[in-house]
Amino acid sequence: MVQVIGQSSVFLDAIERASRAAALNRPVLVIGERGTGKELIAERLHRLSGRWGGPLVTMNCAALPETLIEAELFGHEAGAFTGATRARAGRFEEADGGTLFLDELATLSAAAQERLLRAVEYGEVTRIGSNAFLRVDVRIVAATNEHLPALAEQGRFRPDLLDRLSFEVITLPPLRAREGDIAVLADHFGRRMASEIGWNYWPGFGPAAMDLLEAYQWPGNVRELRNVIERAVYRWDDPERAVSAIEFDPFASPWRLEQPRPPTDAETQTVEKPESERLQRVGLPDGGFKAACLAHEKMLLEAALDQCRHNQRRAATLLKLSYDQLRHALRRHDLLDRTA
Repeated sequence: MVQVIGQSSVFLDAIERASRAAALNRPVLVIGERGTGKELIAERLHRLSGRWGGPLVTMNCAALPETLIEAELFGHEAGAFTGATRARAGRFEEADGGTLFLDELATLSAAAQERLLRAVEYGEVTRIGSNAFLRVDVRIVAATNEHLPALAEQGRFRPDLLDRLSFEVITLPPLRAREGDIAVLADHFGRRMASEIGWNYWPGFGPAAMDLLEAYQWPGNVRELRNVIERAVYRWDDPERAVSAIEFDPFASPWRLEQPRPPTDAETQTVEKPESERLQRVGLPDGGFKAACLAHEKMLLEAALDQCRHNQRRAATLLKLSYDQLRHALRRHDLLDRTA
């Protein structure tokens, strides 16, 4: 069994609940943030159950496209869809007599949820492309970092499936809530890394380094802690002294590539303001380009008529138009009545 490390009361309570639920042949939901150890709890539920001698089959529901999830879970017959050249057993058949761990449960499609409901309720699965039911004896352990009751209220998760799977719900505390466990885990991962790289003994972490580890919020929880500890140990050049350098962000570098960012509102206004003012200076009306052209045309006609004392033939010559073209333009702007 994978080693579970921790001494905080909130963590031990979750472990105790999992240990008690393991003996029952009922579904269990494991809830927790990323990196809190949901996979470890699933393995504990399997190893402490009467199914310990059977298979423990794991499937990450988020790792497959929606079109393949059902085939992966329930199997398919040859020719069931393009590319299905031969029949294949699904994860339910593979887990017969054991435990099926469904990670990232909330990502299942509506169709997959419906088929999963039947499998949980009746112990029957149907391969895609077949009408024959297959009996399977599988215990479901599912994990998610989503709040499934809220998803059910939003219509994104079947309430009846949630009812079937939530016989027991084990919610794992985040690392920041596990008082005293950061030091225990840091020592464990540090010792293991020191042994891996050939140190003769483990000097531990200095007080300043431990203060940094305790103050950090650990959004990636135990998985992130392990990376930080192992990185700190292997980068430390003096195994005779306690490790005192901690780096939380592995991407930190004075030459780090920066992602292009969208312009701020102030920058957008700075760019757009001169163009806006320029259009205002040339007198752009509310009607846009077409209205501006018509207004300018009318202004030229009126100016030419005034200069030629409303003599249309002279105005046409001044504007380099034919007499008929001028008359047509004057009519368009209702200026014929103003001419002689």
